[in-house]
Amino acid sequence: MRARLAAASVLAALLALGLAGCAAQFEGSGSKDAASAEQLALTLDDPWAAPIETKAEKVEGGLRNGTYTGIGHGVDGLVTVTIEVKDGKITTTAMTQEGETQSVGGFEAIRDGKYAQMIDAAQGSDIDTIAGATLTTVAVREAVDDALAQAKGGN
Repeated sequence: MRARLAAASVLAALLALGLAGCAAQFEGSGSKDAASAEQLALTLDDPWAAPIETKAEKVEGGLRNGTYTGIGHGVDGLVTVTIEVKDGKITTTAMTQEGETQSVGGFEAIRDGKYAQMIDAAQGSDIDTIAGATLTTVAVREAVDDALAQAKGGN
């Protein structure tokens, strides 16, 4: 009986030590998942640091000078893009979003002006997708296309 009790005690101690070894080894915000995300973020390149290449100087197709606001459908609301057209050149003047997820690529790219830089460089909606924000990028493209249709005389 004593041998069984001693064996059970030893097994319990080994199990406790084994589980203690599974704990997160990174001091972060407290959870293992958050610690892993923080560790990963420390090793990745900054996605906002990449230079944006200019694809076109002017838009072809007879755009009328003026200011136009287009609407796209985001994850949980609308994305609006306001462009100014002057002598065939597009400049993004404003961008808003409703319902996009904070701290995810699209929300940050709208807030930080990354999408606006991409639109201005592309002189249209032919912009790259932001990682983690595919649906927001589609909404931005839709809004730019809507604004350009207005500039061309469409509805």
